[in-house]
Amino acid sequence: MAKYGEGDKRWIVEERPDGANVHNWHWSETNCLEWSRQLLTKLLSNVTIVDGEGNLYIKTKTVDKVDGEAYVNVRKGKIIPGYEISVMLSWEGEAKDEEGNSLLKVDGNVEFPYIADENADEDPELKITVRDDGAIGKRLKDAFFTKGKGVLLEKVRVYVDTMTKGGPAKEELEVKKTTTAVAKGTEKVVLPVAPASAATAPAAVKKKEKEKEGYKTITMTEKFNCKAIHLFEILMDENRWKGFTQSNAKISKEIGGEFTIFDGSVSGIHEELQEGKLIVQKWRFGSWTDGVYSTVRIAFDEPEPGYTVIKLKQTGVPEEDRYGNSTVVENTERGWRDLIFNKIRAVFGFGI
Repeated sequence: MAKYGEGDKRWIVEERPDGANVHNWHWSETNCLEWSRQLLTKLLSNVTIVDGEGNLYIKTKTVDKVDGEAYVNVRKGKIIPGYEISVMLSWEGEAKDEEGNSLLKVDGNVEFPYIADENADEDPELKITVRDDGAIGKRLKDAFFTKGKGVLLEKVRVYVDTMTKGGPAKEELEVKKTTTAVAKGTEKVVLPVAPASAATAPAAVKKKEKEKEGYKTITMTEKFNCKAIHLFEILMDENRWKGFTQSNAKISKEIGGEFTIFDGSVSGIHEELQEGKLIVQKWRFGSWTDGVYSTVRIAFDEPEPGYTVIKLKQTGVPEEDRYGNSTVVENTERGWRDLIFNKIRAVFGFGI
């Protein structure tokens, strides 16, 4: 085991002075949120839904909001997309009579509450609202849903497929996909390089549940230079917890078993355990209101032997504790990052 703050030099890939990422050996992460806004705005704005059928005219207007996170990791030519976003756009509609006179003009919103890589092979939820609850307004809304749902879902699939192929990070792979020139005297021998395959989307899981008022969700993605099974074992081993946190821990290794960490400040119950793949827990701070538990889901992915991506999702985190402190979400997220994941990297030498 490496000493605290040190790592075995044999396992550390030092950065080059010129900043080059030779053969994409390092994890290369591209933030894709702004790019996602631009692409979704292009795909979903000014889309004609109904053009005169039944004397109705409906089209989308502008994309007003794209929130969340979106990124693409590239490791040795392999694409690992990640995104959890919500999208809001506006629409307008008009109903006319047989003579072409306007009966009513309405507008409203279209919302995709949750578009995520974990549900890449599912159609995301679509919500349509209209700012007129009369008969004609309802007729326009129903027509939008009937005629427009498939159209907009197809647009979203374009975004999902583009992210799966690398999004704006795809250009990083083009050099590897074309040719590698090898100097030979004054000549050059060009060797073709096989294209890297895109990472396929994970299997479908349950869609995002509607969040209760007063509670928030924490999502984190962390990368480690180790095998997934090693990280799983560390998180399930009370002696290793004591080592890297310098605090007492008691951890059952059974489904339904209890755990306490950080000298009892955090406690919970294991709901699901898949060795090297998944940990699901009921999880709470002692300072939270009695009976309040969040759900922690830690998914382990090893896209390449010896390199692991952890996706943590913690739902049902209260915005305030029993004492009225409003920094619960911020402190919980910081604790995972600084007191757990960063300490594991430092103590066990798992840094990227």
